[in-house]
Amino acid sequence: MGASTGSLLVQDDEGIEQVLRHVNRRAAFHSEDEYRLAERRPLARTGDWTSHEEVRDAASALESTHRLVRIARRLGKRIHVLHVTTAEEMEFLSRNKDVASVEVTPQHLTLTAPEAYERLKGFAQMNPPIRGAAHQAGLWRGVQLGVADVLGSDHAPHTREEKARPYPASPSGMPGVQTLAAVMLTHVAEGRLSLERFVDLTSHGAQRLFGLADKGRLAVGNDADITLLDLKARRTIRHEDMGTRVGWTPFDGFEAKGWPMATIIRGQLVMQDGEIVGPSLGAPVRFGETLATG
Repeated sequence: MGASTGSLLVQDDEGIEQVLRHVNRRAAFHSEDEYRLAERRPLARTGDWTSHEEVRDAASALESTHRLVRIARRLGKRIHVLHVTTAEEMEFLSRNKDVASVEVTPQHLTLTAPEAYERLKGFAQMNPPIRGAAHQAGLWRGVQLGVADVLGSDHAPHTREEKARPYPASPSGMPGVQTLAAVMLTHVAEGRLSLERFVDLTSHGAQRLFGLADKGRLAVGNDADITLLDLKARRTIRHEDMGTRVGWTPFDGFEAKGWPMATIIRGQLVMQDGEIVGPSLGAPVRFGETLATG
C-alpha cells in the first residue's frame, strides 16, 4: 500500500478491495499510506538517512493500517499486516485480531533511530523505517502480550554499492534470514521473551495463520524442518560470515547469546556449524485449504 522495492503497489481503496475480493485465504499487506508518503517525500534530506523516518512517518503506517482493517472487516476477509513498526498500530491491531494478524521483525525489535541511521547510514534503511525507542517498546509489548503472531526477516539483499548511494537514492531493505535466530535468541537470553514464544513466532505461528500443510511443529507425518540451537553459544555476527550474495549485515559486531548450529530441511541436513553441507532443497509450500480431497 506504500511504494517500496518492487512493483506491487496498490494504493487506493478500490484496488485493495479488488485484491481482497479475489483472495479467499489470508492476504498479506505492506501497510504504509502512499498518498501521505508522496506528500512527505520533499522532506528527504540528501545524504541524511535520519530523514527516512520523517518521510515515512508513524502516521503513514497507522493511517494505512486503519484503512486496511476497515476494508477487510467490511468485506469479511482475513488480512496479515507485515512488519508492523509503530506502538499505535500494535495497540490498534490488538483490538482487531479477529480480522488481522501481525508480523514483527528482529530489525525493528533491535535497532533504534536515530542511532542506527547515524551509525549504519544506508545499511539501516528499510521500509517501514527503523523507529525510535518508544515505538520499539510498543512492539515488544505486542510480542509479550501475544498480539504479534510471527517473526519475519523482511530479507532484501541489496549490494553495498547500492546502499552507498546518497539518501534518498539508496534502496530500502536489508538481509535478515541468516541473523534472525541469533538476534532473537539474544533477546531470549536477556529475558525479553521466552524460548517457547520464540519457537511459536518462528514455527507454529506461520502454520497457524496460513494453514501450511505438514509444517510448523514436530509431529509424525510432518516435514522434518528443524533448526538445532545452542543456547549457551556466544558468537559475534560478522559481515564475512554471511552467506548471502551481498556479504553484509546490519548486525555486524552484534554479540549473540545463542546460535543456530544445524538446519534440517525435510529430513536432510543442509547446514552444520556455519557451513552449507547439503544441496538447495527449496520446494513449493502446500496449503491445507487447497489440498485435493478424496
